[in-house]
Amino acid sequence: MKIKYCLFLLAGGLVVAGCGGNEGKVIVNNNTKIIKPPAVQAPFRYHKYIEVAPGNAFDVLSWGRGAAKVGAFMILHSDSSSLKYTTTTGDLEGAIMDVYNADMDLDGNPELLIHANSDDTLNFTRIYPFEFNGDKANKLNFPDLTKKQKRGYRGKDNFYIKEGKFMREFPIYGGEGNTAKLSGAKRVLQYGLRNNSFTVEQISKDSTDKDDGAVTPVKEEKKAVADKPSNKKSSSNKSKRRKRN
Repeated sequence: MKIKYCLFLLAGGLVVAGCGGNEGKVIVNNNTKIIKPPAVQAPFRYHKYIEVAPGNAFDVLSWGRGAAKVGAFMILHSDSSSLKYTTTTGDLEGAIMDVYNADMDLDGNPELLIHANSDDTLNFTRIYPFEFNGDKANKLNFPDLTKKQKRGYRGKDNFYIKEGKFMREFPIYGGEGNTAKLSGAKRVLQYGLRNNSFTVEQISKDSTDKDDGAVTPVKEEKKAVADKPSNKKSSSNKSKRRKRN
């Protein structure tokens, strides 16, 4: 408990020191004021503030010295209305790219999804998801891509929240190894949450399937050949003329 408390104080102090007492530097660009976020001081590498309700907020940080792609993450939960302050930590592989907030199962408990990227092109993206119920943090298991979903995968994931669901899309490559090239198609997956377990659905048509988009040739119908006119009528007329003669 003392270690977590010390980490909380250290993180808070360094974040405040990085801010320098200001919200950030104001840069004027084409008469538009852009507020540049303050830099995070070492040993911290990333910081994002997420407010889910008035007085209920999260500070997500990554930290570590030495290797840039290995470290740890820290989630500081501040519930000022209940005067509860908790810390959640974990090992981190890769660099944090963004943190997403959602309530996918609509139970009123916020979920935080930490997105980190590594140099491994086969397992390029890692998601660290948590659901918070009061001062309790429940770590969730994010599903790996199936063999079919992983076909043509080379990273470059794009994540976003759409209509309360966690969306994932990435470009599809054709070929193997270093010769793989962009196919121009992308795969889109939609993640939901049910009973604290993730559900996943592919909502894009997978254009990498060989049968997709195949056009079945239409057989041309043979034109019916018209029957030749019968000569029976002319021959009968000739026979009648012979009888008269």
